[in-house]
Amino acid sequence: MRDRKLIFFGTDGVRGSIDNEVNPESVLKLGHAAGRHFKKRGIKTLVIGKDTRISGYMLESALQAGIISSGVNVRLVGPMPTPAISYLVSTFKGHAGVVISASHNSFEDNGIKFFDENGEKLSLENEREIEKFAEEAYEFVHPENLGKAARISDAKGRYIEFCKNTLSEDISFSGLSLVIDSANGAAYEVAPKVFKELGAEVYSIADSPDGLNINKDCGSTNIDFLKDEVLNKNADFGIALDGDGDRLIIIDSNGRELDGDDILYVIAKNKFESKIHLGVKGVVGTLMTNKGLEKAFNDEGIELVRSDVGDKYVLQKLNELNWTLGGEQSGHILCLDKSNTGDGIIAAIQFLQSILVLNKTIPELLSEFKKYPQILTNVKVKDGNKVLKNKKLQKAQKKSEELLETFDGRVLIRKSGTERKIRIMVESNSKEATSEQSALLTDLVESIS
Repeated sequence: MRDRKLIFFGTDGVRGSIDNEVNPESVLKLGHAAGRHFKKRGIKTLVIGKDTRISGYMLESALQAGIISSGVNVRLVGPMPTPAISYLVSTFKGHAGVVISASHNSFEDNGIKFFDENGEKLSLENEREIEKFAEEAYEFVHPENLGKAARISDAKGRYIEFCKNTLSEDISFSGLSLVIDSANGAAYEVAPKVFKELGAEVYSIADSPDGLNINKDCGSTNIDFLKDEVLNKNADFGIALDGDGDRLIIIDSNGRELDGDDILYVIAKNKFESKIHLGVKGVVGTLMTNKGLEKAFNDEGIELVRSDVGDKYVLQKLNELNWTLGGEQSGHILCLDKSNTGDGIIAAIQFLQSILVLNKTIPELLSEFKKYPQILTNVKVKDGNKVLKNKKLQKAQKKSEELLETFDGRVLIRKSGTERKIRIMVESNSKEATSEQSALLTDLVESIS
């Protein structure tokens, strides 16, 4: 086993296996470092939430010990969706937030995400300061200055009401039948309640977490279970959340999968067609966003700007442009006019509201959105940086890019920010060319990994 040390921040906080990078010792150090960072900026209390994986209890104790030792208070809420923590800290003066979760990963992994006093994910500069503090010697405060711990007893109720209030007053989900797949994760209690209280008939699945079954054969990354249930129940839609509830995939009544690009398109159509909107008609996507979405938006006079992969980069670009709608193909959707971070439940509410307002079927709504054939593959690797620097791979990627120019195509090969994987995206308007180049590049990465 490698020496245990703090794993550095990736695209979505700190993440890794609990028997190596994200272990009690490293989380204790991280908590202490984060406490120093937030105390420096005047924050007195950190709200700690978590998902349902079994290691959460262990890491919660280590994290709060580290924070308290730095002289900062903690307030615990137990299992809650990541965006719920973002919302809660924005309602308390002098609070920031932290979530113990590895999102869509299996139970063997865990991670830590931080939110600032505005409920937004930390900037790269702030993450680097926490890393710096974590590598320094501890600076324990005097015992009389230690932080204190308490619980927020009404956290779930507050968040449920917040989500419900994002639906327009003149809209009801009465008459809608929904299957809610909570991935045996953080949203298992709140998600079904939100949609029931908005009037929908709700069938709740994957809502019995045991610490080990989070994301197992369910949730936004494993949708076969949800597809079957939607068809069996003759439901209007299925909503698949991930382990920490900040992203979603939707299944329509025919079992058709709608990813983040589809969801973004429907919400954008409602936002810009059915409402009076002053200012630029713009949406932020990422480097992974299907080129077909960009073309569909262009045809409707909507500008698409791409950010780096990761919802925090989408948020940064939205703030930079002063826009409110953006998202990722993976299902992170940001509706900044409703929430200050990506929220799977709120995005689902906005999607369903858009369907009701536009009063069209899914095939009708998506008829103008012609996706380019796109293949995404993931290859497990030991050292992603080493793979990306391989001259043979670089040469092959350049050759593929040149070949795909004829088909308005592109190639993106990157290191995952959350797992030890190389992600390969190949896209063009030719299904054959896309498939051929994807297979070639995937085989090559596997051979050198």
